[in-house]
Amino acid sequence: MNKNLKDFNMSNKLKRRKFVKTGIVAGIGTTVVPGILTGKGIDRKVRIGFIGVGSQGTNLLKACLSMQDVVVPAICDIDKEALLRAQSLVEKAGRKAPQGYSKDEEDFRNMVLREDMDGVVISTPWMWHTPMAVATMEAGKYCAPEVWGASSVEECWELIEASEETGMPCMMLENHCYDRNNMAVLRMVREGLFGELSHCQCGYCHDLRGVKFQPGVEFGHGAKGEARWRTQHSLKRNGDLYPTHGLGPIANCVNDNRGNRMVSLTSTATKSRGLHDYIVNTAGEDHPNAKLDWALGDVVTTVIKCQNGETIIINHDTNLPRPYSNMYTVQGTKGLWMEHRGLTNSVYLEGKSPEHKWESLEQYLPEYEHPLWIKFLGEGVRGGHGGAGYLKIRAFIECVKRKIPTPIDVYDTAAWIVVTPLSEQSITLGSEPVDFPDFTKGKWMNNKPIFGLTAEY
Repeated sequence: MNKNLKDFNMSNKLKRRKFVKTGIVAGIGTTVVPGILTGKGIDRKVRIGFIGVGSQGTNLLKACLSMQDVVVPAICDIDKEALLRAQSLVEKAGRKAPQGYSKDEEDFRNMVLREDMDGVVISTPWMWHTPMAVATMEAGKYCAPEVWGASSVEECWELIEASEETGMPCMMLENHCYDRNNMAVLRMVREGLFGELSHCQCGYCHDLRGVKFQPGVEFGHGAKGEARWRTQHSLKRNGDLYPTHGLGPIANCVNDNRGNRMVSLTSTATKSRGLHDYIVNTAGEDHPNAKLDWALGDVVTTVIKCQNGETIIINHDTNLPRPYSNMYTVQGTKGLWMEHRGLTNSVYLEGKSPEHKWESLEQYLPEYEHPLWIKFLGEGVRGGHGGAGYLKIRAFIECVKRKIPTPIDVYDTAAWIVVTPLSEQSITLGSEPVDFPDFTKGKWMNNKPIFGLTAEY
């Protein structure tokens, strides 16, 4: 580490206590500003670099290019074709072409040291998220890694230590936290409609066989898209590899890290048959990949116990034929909400709903729509994942601009991604309970909720 960067880190470490104390108060108390979702009427530009501009990185880049207050000085991707495509997108949007970094796998370290950037968005294979996020924070920039599951508990501590030592926020870009229904339900939870919460359920139930093998039944070197790297995890690991789409919104509902915390989990995996059958049915029993022994169970079920007594069930189901669902359930002493995409999106509220009869969540939206979505609907919903993809990156941009803590912080990020290695440990131990680390070091007891408290981020 060079002397200037070391001095910068020491200075930020000394300032961290003041940053956290004043920043959260400032963030919660900020007045609603017209046009906040588009950046209209705001003078200061936010300078954002991108590491990784494949499918998801390109979507995030396009969202940022639709914002008047975002400048993209640099982009890093070792895939030169992807890098050129991204640079062209920036130019077509009427902006100056960003400098490209593609020399080798470590070239991102050069990009993050640029003085003309405020933050960095990371959309790369999972194994790179932590080293890239740590390098970004050590360079004095806000970082926003895309969704992933950690490879180890130690990886999560690396993120915590880097953020605490530098004072730089790390915000996982979990779009499901910004989903319209999830934000409305969070408001209903906070206003007491479900009473005291007791149990929640969620998951990532997504047939990814066509993603894990491209083309045909190929993966690894020479394959296309995520099949180049993601499928290796299914071959070698057995656990909940992708927990945060389900867990993020549920963690907000149970106030994880803010007066509550996840304390232990147990995980169980079924046998592994789905990927083998897909290969055989697609390419025949003689294909070399039909001889592989896949580690990942077709369905992994994790049960989490919380400090305040709630339980959370998470399912990971990506190897079998099925429609998509996050299997959300939020249940308390006064009722519950259940959503299985395409099947139900319903609530039952004791004393409000007809006795023992479901009602559609939609009929409660006029009263319990989240203020962020009220504003978003008024200004025009845009972006991927029904608009949630836009809102997550806009929230990051807004916090960088205001120099305040992010609504999903490094402690949230670590607590959600650590489910992956903990679930692997539990399965290896025959579904024995495994304890969650307390990444906040006791601060969870006095921390207050920060997500979804404004109409801006």
